[in-house]
Amino acid sequence: MSKVLVVYWSGTGNTEIMAEKIAEGLENAGVEVDVRNVVDVDPSEVADFDKIAFGCPSMADEKLEEDEFAPFFDDVEDSLSGKKVLLFGSYGWGNGEWMEEWVERTEDAGAEVFNGEGLILNYTPDADGEALCVEWGEGFAEF
Repeated sequence: MSKVLVVYWSGTGNTEIMAEKIAEGLENAGVEVDVRNVVDVDPSEVADFDKIAFGCPSMADEKLEEDEFAPFFDDVEDSLSGKKVLLFGSYGWGNGEWMEEWVERTEDAGAEVFNGEGLILNYTPDADGEALCVEWGEGFAEF
């Protein structure tokens, strides 16, 4: 089984917690995981993975974080065709529109999005939210 890349941006730590719990679920399923902050990933590395979990919270008017994550995603978008992708992130306001747009954009790039939707949690994941992240990680391992 191949290694899964979990790449995220987190301003307050909420999306980082989600990344760690998704990685825990993947590891529970026996998958090797490489978890890194987006600033520690070169866009060219994405080509080396068949499965990638991308995490970014909703920012400002429900957009991806603009300084580090959005430019990274712009760079890798064309290399997502045929890949299996899990999208996740936390939010503090709005209704998750940023995730719906991100899922559509990722599918338009030719990727297969796990569960056909992204995993969003409001603010800091509570115990149920953390368990859901682990569950999604386990499911993504079988995807």
